[in-house]
This record gives sequence, C-alpha cells and structure tokens, in this order.
Amino acid sequence: MKNIAPFLAFLFLTFYSCKSYKPQIISSHQIFQQGQVDFKECHASTIQSIGKDSLLAAWFGGTHESNPDVVIWSSLYTNGKWQAPVQIADGIIADTRYPSWNPVLYQYPTSDTLALYYKIGPNPREWKGFVKYSQDKGQTWSVAQQLPEGILGPIKNKPLTLDNGLILSPSSTESKEEIWKAHVEISRDQGKTWSIHTIQPDTSIQVIQPSIVQHKDGRLQVLCRSKENKVMAAFSMDQGLTWGPWQATNLLNPNSATDAIRLKNGLFMIVYNPAVAGKDWWEGRTKLHVATSKDGLQWKDVLILEDGVKNDEYSYPTIIEDPKGLIHITYTWNRKSIKHVVLK
Repeated sequence: MKNIAPFLAFLFLTFYSCKSYKPQIISSHQIFQQGQVDFKECHASTIQSIGKDSLLAAWFGGTHESNPDVVIWSSLYTNGKWQAPVQIADGIIADTRYPSWNPVLYQYPTSDTLALYYKIGPNPREWKGFVKYSQDKGQTWSVAQQLPEGILGPIKNKPLTLDNGLILSPSSTESKEEIWKAHVEISRDQGKTWSIHTIQPDTSIQVIQPSIVQHKDGRLQVLCRSKENKVMAAFSMDQGLTWGPWQATNLLNPNSATDAIRLKNGLFMIVYNPAVAGKDWWEGRTKLHVATSKDGLQWKDVLILEDGVKNDEYSYPTIIEDPKGLIHITYTWNRKSIKHVVLK
C-alpha cells in the first residue's frame, strides 16, 4: 500500500489540476506599434523561448502579403520588453526578389542550434522551403539554405520532437487547382534528411497547416485548418508514418489558421477563430478564442482573446509553454502589429 500511495496521489493531483484549470491572462501587449517599423503590414508570427525570461518572435512584413518586398522580421524579448524589430531573412533568389512567408522557429533538442524555417515564392502554390540557423539564440543567422526538392518544412506550426529524437514537421500543400493536402515530414538525423508521410491523400477533405500533439499513450494527432468549417483531426499509431481517417472536432473553423499544444498538466490547448467561412477568405477572423480538451476532439472554450467587429482581423496564432509553465501566444493584430499574450 505504501508503494502505490505516491502514484495514487499523483493521479489525483493530475486529475484535479486538469479538471479545475482555467487559464488567466497575466499580460497582453503588441510587440511593436504602427509607425515604429519599416513595414506597412505583418502576419504569421512564431515564438520561441530562448533562455531564462527571454523570447524570440518572428513574422513576415512588408507592403502587403505576397508583395516582393515582404521579408522576415524578428524581435527579442529581454529584460521585460520587446526590442525593436530587425530583418533576418528575405526572398532574394539569384537576382529575383520574391515575397517571404510563414516563419517557424524551432529549437533543436540537446543542441544550441535554433532553426528558422520559412518559405520563398510568389504564392503558396509555388513557394519553396528554406532554413537558416543560429548558434547564438537568434542574434546572428547563417546563409539561407533551400530544403531538398519536395520538402517544404513546417508550413506554419512548430515541429514536434519525440523522446526517441524523431522530428515531425507539420506541413501541407496547396495546388494550383486550389486542392489542399496535409502531410508530415519526418527526420531521423536532426534535420539533415527528411521523408514525406501523407495524411489521407485520397480523401476529398481539404486541410492545411497542421499542428502536431502527442497523447499520453503515444498516439500522435494533427489538428488542421480546413475548408470544412471545422477544425479537422487525424491520428497516428506509428509515430507519424501512417495516419487514420479525418475526424471533425467540435471547433468551428472559418478557413483560418490554428495552433495547438499539449500542456504540462496533460490538457491540450488550441487557439482558433470560432466562426465558419464567409464569402471572402478573410471573413470569420474577428474573434479569437482559447479552448482546452482532454481527448483532442471535444473542446471547451476557456478564454476570449479578441472579440472584434467587422473588418478586424485577429488570426494566425502560435502557442508555446515555457520552462516555467507560462503559456505564450502571439497572433496577427489587424495586420498592423503582432500581439503577445501570456497566460498562467
């Protein structure tokens, strides 16, 4: 009985903390103000914890999305404040300038190597995957390298590292015929080489921009933006090599990006726009909510981040949990700034 008591106590505390957990906002600020930067619009942020009380965020910014002057910007959070944004990547290939897209910061495990994955190309149907590396927590970056042909890298959300060192990069494609398909790119050698693993490619369900989470029993789950008016999910029992059928969650999706993680307390958390698609692609992005789940399919709203009006846009969230257990969310704020919200 003595041997089992600590285990039962652990189960009780875990169950109680999950059941009673309700996140609270402890800070909410724009990373920069309009007029303080050299770009008119910005979108698609990513964030990474890079040390004690320090964060690094990145996004793309320029005249407007898909304009050739759009480049990747970054800002360091240190000593309690965000520093002035600096440019860290562009879309110049040979003598041609293309727009840059969707940066994703990823810290390689047991290594000082911080990766910046991003895309270069005229549009999401023709873009190519690129990567830069930093050995000094984002202060300086290597020369850009194009990923192998057919490998796009993480399209919007972070790769997931398994305990055995396997890296799973959530990715997707958009064809010229506007067909959306999600897949996972897997590396067994710390990102040197990648293999592609499709997720139900023969289905008519249209999904992109997956997040990957792992369940306690080892199952992997993707959660995707879709054209189905719902956040869609699929599961893998073999570490991402093969995937089961698409399943609809109870979360609405207006053809807009989401991001999800598994928290240290065992719950899953997602940030999403609670609406269905409108006539135009940007409709449905005026509200931004946080929801939690035990099984990854049935979710419950626990927080409202934004409750805007027509023509507002609060979109493309990204979410991480830092070593202290604080939850950091960044997202597009009306294309004029990137907002940073901290939860506990």
